Amino acid sequence: MNDNRATDPRPHPGAPGPHPPANTDHVRRKFLDIPYASLSPSQRFDIYLPDEGAGPFPVIVSIHGGAFKECDKADAQVMPMLEGLKRGYAVAAINYRLSWEATFPALVHDAKAAVRWIRANADRYGFDGRRIAAWGGSAGAYLATMLGTSAGVAELEDLTLGNPDQPSNVQAVVAWFGPTDFLKMDEWLSESGLPPLPGTEHSGPDSPESLLLGRQITEVPDLVRAANPETYITPAVPPFFLQHGTADAVVPVQSSIHLAEALARAAGRDKVQLELLEGAGHADPRFEAPENIKKVLDFLDRHLMK
Repeated sequence: MNDNRATDPRPHPGAPGPHPPANTDHVRRKFLDIPYASLSPSQRFDIYLPDEGAGPFPVIVSIHGGAFKECDKADAQVMPMLEGLKRGYAVAAINYRLSWEATFPALVHDAKAAVRWIRANADRYGFDGRRIAAWGGSAGAYLATMLGTSAGVAELEDLTLGNPDQPSNVQAVVAWFGPTDFLKMDEWLSESGLPPLPGTEHSGPDSPESLLLGRQITEVPDLVRAANPETYITPAVPPFFLQHGTADAVVPVQSSIHLAEALARAAGRDKVQLELLEGAGHADPRFEAPENIKKVLDFLDRHLMK
């Protein structure tokens, strides 16, 4: 499935634009462009460690967004996650194969390979492989959610990418404004009074979701279901913290609401915390405000710093 290649896509009008590079000069201990697999140059990440201590440090896996087709591990999307360094977290910011390079499930294979690599190299970098969280926004939230819901799903794991003896499950998930059911997105946006403009529909042939799957999503409902993180939810999912803006005109707020309901039904309401930011749009600055980052880190502390 991941051998299908999409053409290098033109920018999608509803997609977030590139972010400026992150300023990480303040981080004294960092290891950049470390390969976690060797199939593609995209399979690299940047590792940031707290200034002091030998660990073992719980790990935040930072996953960038960008409509599945752009942005980078080293752009400013990593800055909220780096706040975790002050609380004793290591941060591993991953790149993964984008839709112009490989279609679904390649990006999921990559994220899981990165988690396995973290565990295999725990002693070298001072990671605590028993305490790993995934945190991302938009497409990054989608991947973080996949890591949280699909542990043990063989078709979403490519063990040939390395460290097959290591598990790829995570112990907590933070997902900001992430998509879930691609076929519902246009309908949900219309229900919210934010219908997509002509040519920007998620169901279109050049939408980020269609490019990710390598086919127009309306033609492949079974593949859309396979790409939906909700498909894999079990009672064993880790704790989730979901945040979404009610005025998101790119990824409908119903994506997070529906995900929260599915998680609660399967695993109990204590496994999911949903917070809606009234009037906030996609990638709204309020998500990265200091008070909100504190809220996220408090959530991680409750589940990973016990």
